[in-house]
Amino acid sequence: MGNRSGAIAVISDVHGNRLALEAVLKDIEARGIPRIVNLGDSLFGPLDPMGTADLLARHPSIVSIMGNCDDILLEERPLAGTYGFVKPLLDDRTIDWIRGFRETWQVEDLLFCHGTPFSNRDYLLEKISRDGAGVKSAEELFSELAGVTATYIFCGHSHVPRMVKLPNGQTIVNPGSVGLPAYEDEEPYPHAMEAGSPHARYCVADRAENGEWTVEPIQVEYDWEQASRWASASGREDYAYALLTGRARPAAKNEARGNEE
Repeated sequence: MGNRSGAIAVISDVHGNRLALEAVLKDIEARGIPRIVNLGDSLFGPLDPMGTADLLARHPSIVSIMGNCDDILLEERPLAGTYGFVKPLLDDRTIDWIRGFRETWQVEDLLFCHGTPFSNRDYLLEKISRDGAGVKSAEELFSELAGVTATYIFCGHSHVPRMVKLPNGQTIVNPGSVGLPAYEDEEPYPHAMEAGSPHARYCVADRAENGEWTVEPIQVEYDWEQASRWASASGREDYAYALLTGRARPAAKNEARGNEE
């Protein structure tokens, strides 16, 4: 596909899904894109966190942002749930690598964050109410981004690919999730985030001939049936269903315990 030396691939929310990450990195390489920004939540999942860490840490050109689930892995807490699966696998080298993640990163007029530019635990594009997940209005987004001057803001966290252009010319992009296309959460109200298909997702920012940035959303096929089987083997049928369908289990909405993974 040629060399695109000025382009940047934006990945997010791998959640330990090495199979999906391998497919995405192969696709990025085939497109000749040398720079990658990882918006965080890299290892937190019941699949292959250490294989995922190896791929990301040894890649020569990945800038990683600190996600809320990356932060969790730096804490000491009781070994339960997804944390209890991942934390015992982490060696000192991997912990040090996670500690080196950036809170945000900006290159030219592109700003990269996990949740919002101010918090990796909050959604930027979505709002949660008693009715579930919705999308914020342009007015709400404009108010929340007061003081942010970047033309493009790239965020993850919700796992749902979206692109919203504001009246002031700013564009907010969520590339979607590489490794987990759907999940349920109880906080602040019960809700589900769903991409709708099991593909691994990312996007590419590139300069057009007129000097303006363009953003291309990309979805990649990989062996999501195998990934789903791995999740089942770990006792995580919520993950297994999401990986296979891109949707949250209907029954799982009643089983969530405030852990978005």
